[in-house]
Amino acid sequence: MYDPTVARLTYRALLGRRRALILGALPLLLIVISVAVRALTGADDQTASDVLGGFALATMVPIIGVIAGTGAIGPEIDDGSVVYLLSKPLKRPTIIFTKLIVAIAVTMVFSAVPTLIAGLILNGNGQQIAVAYTVAALVSSIAYSALFLLLGTVSRHAVVFGLVYALVWEALFGSLVPGARTLSVQQWSLAVAHKLAGGDLVTSEVGLPTATVLLVAVTVLATWYAGQKLRSLTLAGDE
Repeated sequence: MYDPTVARLTYRALLGRRRALILGALPLLLIVISVAVRALTGADDQTASDVLGGFALATMVPIIGVIAGTGAIGPEIDDGSVVYLLSKPLKRPTIIFTKLIVAIAVTMVFSAVPTLIAGLILNGNGQQIAVAYTVAALVSSIAYSALFLLLGTVSRHAVVFGLVYALVWEALFGSLVPGARTLSVQQWSLAVAHKLAGGDLVTSEVGLPTATVLLVAVTVLATWYAGQKLRSLTLAGDE
């Protein structure tokens, strides 16, 4: 289910100079904000939770997930270079699974690691806030990668749709419409963070059992369906 050659090509595509700069911009901004906030307000648990929840988990992680998930396969489908992979004796679900692993790894490195660093800067992991949000970033990285990899497989406008989901559905509707929060990867990952953090600094609209089931279901179904779509993909050169 994992092909090293496909993984190497995907890493090379995702970590090219231009995309790597884009991936690194938000984590760097998070660190800068954290340093500034710590200097201005000192170590405060509530402030740390607000910064990590409001910027790291709500903005940085999904955007990085969009870039890594859609970028793992979308450009290859758009320019037709995916025919190189499809011409090899590889099962198409293997291609999808390998690209998913790469997208997850990239999303985790560029989101979870800076989240931990920012949390340690903000309050030194008081009440386990840094660890809680780091685990939430790790968990959401998996679901976001699978979801946005699927979008990259089925649509040429995957980045647009991914940003709409991340910034409009989760950030806007999720804050205004209570029912929308249930269908939010962010809220599911917050349920995990709530379990790890001390007190009520981290809250979620979804219970942990429900969040766990939904995270697993979305990841598995999105990966499976992406494999099916790639299996049925008709390239212009094949017509």
